[in-house]
Amino acid sequence: MGRRRVRVRSSRAPVRSAPPCAPRAPAPSTPWPTRAPAHTPRDDGRPFRAVSSSSRSSTSPRPVTAQPPTPRAVTRWILSRPETLTDTEHIRLKEVLANCPELQALTGHVRSFAEMLTERQGHRLPQWLDAIRSNDLPSLHTLAAGIDRDRDAVIAGLTLPSNSGVVEGHANRIKMLKRQMFGRAGFRLLRKRILLS
Repeated sequence: MGRRRVRVRSSRAPVRSAPPCAPRAPAPSTPWPTRAPAHTPRDDGRPFRAVSSSSRSSTSPRPVTAQPPTPRAVTRWILSRPETLTDTEHIRLKEVLANCPELQALTGHVRSFAEMLTERQGHRLPQWLDAIRSNDLPSLHTLAAGIDRDRDAVIAGLTLPSNSGVVEGHANRIKMLKRQMFGRAGFRLLRKRILLS
């Protein structure tokens, strides 16, 4: 009798060989460009704008230059006493006046009038008016015409220590009370407020 072969099955599953990998795409034969082209398309299909050397130079920081002073600052420098200005303000005011002869003439007239007012030199008023008329400053010509209409009173105000400031203060106070009570009360209450305030 021939031998009977017994076939023993293994409990482990047979190991299957992995399928061969898919062939890879060949590497490009041309080298990659070192810089992107001038018109590279965007995601939406629009090309980028090429940056030229001139546009790069325009984005460079500009040199810092001093801004011109504001009209309010120049007015304050002119109306202030010269000894109260700082060295920087003196220099900047000098630069402004050097570029504007009309403003330089106006500064001289303003400071001359301020000296008359503070030093009580009313006798200098006629010479000051003549100096104003000699310059081409229409706004000051209007001021001179108004002063000429009441020259004696202006000279007295620039010379005498007493003035009508107290009277003008009372007149302003009465006008303020009248505005506050407009349409609210009669003359009796207004009279009492003026006398008691």
